[in-house]
Amino acid sequence: MTTIAWFGAGLLGSGFVEAALSRKTGVRLWNRTAAKTEPLAAKGAIACATPAEAVRDVDRVHVCLSDDQSVESVLEAALPALARGVPIVDHTTVSPAGARERAARLGAMGVAYVSAPVFMGPINARQASGRMLCAGPTPVVQSLSNALKEMTGELVILGEDNGAACALKLVGNAMIIGVAGCLADSFALGMGAGLSAESVQQFVTGFPFAAIVAGRGARMIKGEYDPSFELSMARKDVRLMCESAAERPLAVLPGLGQRMDALIAEGHGGKDLGALSITTIPAKK
Repeated sequence: MTTIAWFGAGLLGSGFVEAALSRKTGVRLWNRTAAKTEPLAAKGAIACATPAEAVRDVDRVHVCLSDDQSVESVLEAALPALARGVPIVDHTTVSPAGARERAARLGAMGVAYVSAPVFMGPINARQASGRMLCAGPTPVVQSLSNALKEMTGELVILGEDNGAACALKLVGNAMIIGVAGCLADSFALGMGAGLSAESVQQFVTGFPFAAIVAGRGARMIKGEYDPSFELSMARKDVRLMCESAAERPLAVLPGLGQRMDALIAEGHGGKDLGALSITTIPAKK
């Protein structure tokens, strides 16, 4: 029977552990707050007192923690007891720089480190749905691919650069967080102008956002800012949005307006709205 070490018994980690147990995988579990391991121990996981104890006699190690610092702390405690050839699979959302440095340092020690951040919630983890990104040493990723595919609906292999998986995880989260902020502002301005939250939700649900991302995004990466929606006109609309929200707090629009003001002051007001990225992706001469 395959046995894994699992670090992290939060909502997502617990979902993964429950799914692993349902597949008859042995789980040696450690969590900083030991009480969180108790429900999983009742389902068959072996709760361990230390990270070093958790990695003894396992086939691979999974990490699902909060940040770079927590990953470093746990691995520092676990590595002295880790057997040669046992890979580490890190599902934590960490910095690309941190993942690259960790991969290089562990690799020099003979330890394979695979970055595998996920777009999955606890229910996805239990149901093996959602998406997992994966990057690390090619032979190791290939050897782990079947096990990782069992954990998710889609496994996206991105090569050997650990940082690429972590960067795309942050890109995805930027879109998720940005959409949540824009939704909050859309409700605020809509309700401030007399609409119901339900009518706003119904409208935005059917809006062709994918086409907007594909079309304007393609022009932005080429540095093409011929206007179809001038930045100065978009700034006027943002002003109207903020005014319509009245006293309701806004999450995104005020900061976006400030960025537009700076670009307009630099002479970009006649360019397309996509010029918001002009200092990131300069216009071609």
